Amino acid sequence: MHIIAVSNRKGGTGKTTVSVNLATELAVAGRKTLLIDLDSQGHCAIGLGVRYQSGEPNAHQLFTDPQFDLTAALRTTAFDNLWLAPADPLFDHGQCERDEYRLKSAVETAHLAARFDVILIDTPPSLDNLLVNGLMAANRVLVPYIPHYISVESMRQLVRLLFRIMTRQNRHLKILGFLPTLCAEHIRQHRQVNGQVGGEFGAARILPGIRNDIRLAESFAVGKPIRFYAPKSRSAQDFARLGEEVIRHLWEKPGE
Repeated sequence: MHIIAVSNRKGGTGKTTVSVNLATELAVAGRKTLLIDLDSQGHCAIGLGVRYQSGEPNAHQLFTDPQFDLTAALRTTAFDNLWLAPADPLFDHGQCERDEYRLKSAVETAHLAARFDVILIDTPPSLDNLLVNGLMAANRVLVPYIPHYISVESMRQLVRLLFRIMTRQNRHLKILGFLPTLCAEHIRQHRQVNGQVGGEFGAARILPGIRNDIRLAESFAVGKPIRFYAPKSRSAQDFARLGEEVIRHLWEKPGE
């Protein structure tokens, strides 16, 4: 089973938008997909049209109740092959247990590998135990970024953390790629920053970007992934292309 952590220490990079829409593309392609929301903003539920009520089982209970079974938090969605473990919008990060392997252990204990082909984890943008839990549970990490110069420094910080985890704690973790979001190739700065990212982290790791599109914001307002809200939009085309690239890399590329 593939477990993809969608991560960036900088907020506002489209991390949740990527998580919701990539999960949808993988589900549409026939992969049984689970999206785990560790970001206490809880926007994955909004993007998938899942109504979460305070007090219902959620992914954050893993970090406050040692006996909590992750399967209790799994919710069906309106979309075939796609399930969600929603976040708790009231979760206090300060009460999180210091066990960096809590999520990994919960996934294994719940035998989710027998139920799903792929798990996506929407991690919080802060450097805390929840982010580390996501990276410890994953075997791939996808890094969305906006092609502005300030984004490069936040990615350097994340890559330093990834290097420590990949060499000392989770040797199964690999970088799936760096994903430009809200991008526009006609903007010189975007081209320059993408070139800088490719130069520092490897041009082959830059994935096809997601173009700026107001339809993405609209799709969250109605609780539908972009594929189902505006299937002919440019962002729907971009996410379809991203899904194909991820499938090629994880399931079709030799040696993966």
